[in-house]
Amino acid sequence: MTVRSRSDRGQAFPIYVVMVAGLLFLVFAFFAVGKASALRNGSQGAADSAALAAAQAARADFESGFIASLPENMLDAFLAAPFTAPCGEAQSFASDNDADVTSCTARYGPRRDSIKVEVEGREAVDSSVIPGTKRTFAKAKATAIIEFRCTWQALDFDNNNVQDLFIFSCGDAGMVEIVPSSPPPWSQVSKILFDVHLVDN
Repeated sequence: MTVRSRSDRGQAFPIYVVMVAGLLFLVFAFFAVGKASALRNGSQGAADSAALAAAQAARADFESGFIASLPENMLDAFLAAPFTAPCGEAQSFASDNDADVTSCTARYGPRRDSIKVEVEGREAVDSSVIPGTKRTFAKAKATAIIEFRCTWQALDFDNNNVQDLFIFSCGDAGMVEIVPSSPPPWSQVSKILFDVHLVDN
């Protein structure tokens, strides 16, 4: 039978201490990585909801300009016109998800506009084992599209060059008829005329 001396046990003790310290470091490092990933996911959710909220608010604000463009048959011009991105709405939704909007911009196209939102989370990674994380915050961005998805025709029943009826065919979303003199409630038709969705940045 082999008997270990006290000196052998004394030499092994520092090795055990190093191993335990290394394992603890790995545990804290994995915890920090997991927290960073969770914060990143949270910030992405905040960016997504902020961009969608801004795009939906923009769609809701289109009513007066859209209806006003019908009698003059200036709908193409209206769809190409710039609008002000509702960044306040974006911040409200980002704040609900513990984040702040750092950038909110709109881009314009003839039938398709977009709002891009960038956010930063309010909670720092703050890991004791990874330097610099006390002031490291998760960032994310998202882009929402506002897309006019219909074709239309205008009808002049009296042949007086005044459009009496506009018929919009919007694919799977359905069909909408608008009489410029008495348009339907915008809340009933806006979601048919305009699609709002997220796209890859």
